Amino acid sequence: MKTKLPVSIILFFLCVSVYGQNNYRVMFYNVENLFDTADNPHKNDEEFLPDGRRHWSQKRYYTKINNLAKVISSAGEWGVPAIIGLCEVENEKVIRDLIHHSPLKKTDYRFVVTNSPDRRGINVALLYQRDQFKYLEHRAYAIRFPYNKRKATRDILHVTGQVLSRDTVDVFVCHFPSRRGGENESEPDRVYVASVLRSKADSLMHIRKNAHIIVMGDFNDEPSNKSIAQTLNALSIPQKPETTQLYNLFRHFEKKTGSYKYKDQWNMLDQIIVSGNLLSGSNSFKVLPHTATIFSRHFMLTEDKTNGGKRPRKTFNGMKYESGYSDHLPVIVDFKVEDKK
Repeated sequence: MKTKLPVSIILFFLCVSVYGQNNYRVMFYNVENLFDTADNPHKNDEEFLPDGRRHWSQKRYYTKINNLAKVISSAGEWGVPAIIGLCEVENEKVIRDLIHHSPLKKTDYRFVVTNSPDRRGINVALLYQRDQFKYLEHRAYAIRFPYNKRKATRDILHVTGQVLSRDTVDVFVCHFPSRRGGENESEPDRVYVASVLRSKADSLMHIRKNAHIIVMGDFNDEPSNKSIAQTLNALSIPQKPETTQLYNLFRHFEKKTGSYKYKDQWNMLDQIIVSGNLLSGSNSFKVLPHTATIFSRHFMLTEDKTNGGKRPRKTFNGMKYESGYSDHLPVIVDFKVEDKK
């Protein structure tokens, strides 16, 4: 006797099959001050200690770890993202706790993290699923401002790996200097970091015939600001992308919505940028059109009692502990990959 499955069940398994075989999700997330509870005598981390101003206890720390794991798991939908760029992580320990001492322990994430000279001790990292991204090598590019040798900021992380299509992919994870002191006053710092990043991308395009480049980060600038639109030269997606050009998948989000809310204004500070050949229809690894989005779920937001509407539910709102997730929302984009095992 043959039994017919309901259409809804058939569609469900088809979706799972398609996602598992073809979709490759990339995510970037500023996780807002992911500090452990131990003192680093060489960094300004005193705020985030048990006896510090924020009373950063083990309980609060592991609440944060589990909250971030919840966001990452939710962003994966049918699984977890293949690769995730993170910023505002203190060190290797917090990454290990995130992937080994939270619900993410059921996944198979590996990671690379920088050890930057940033005075607060925050860094950038890349998580990757070992079966979807074969790690080859990585480098951290230190930033040396020629006009201020004492200024310190986060390194640019460059990780090279191979995806299931056997394409070599170069991933850059960035956290550009903040707007502290004023947007215009601090702009030269972001422009300089963008010039270093552009130089590294140009070198790859010269070395590799078809460079597959993914740049992700909190740029502390909008897509149309000078550092992104001019220095990095990350453009809107045209009908016919050029292979040696960089394109900002989040250019069209600007002034409509954003990943970070400052007062009553949403800003598109977190972005994912790709090289032109990742937009080509003939490639075995390429961006799926219209999949770039700001990832948001109701539990990640709270009522904005000061400015109206909603805002991200933070770890701290000012000095008030909010037991939330981050002051930023993550961004995601899907790629199609042909498995050539």
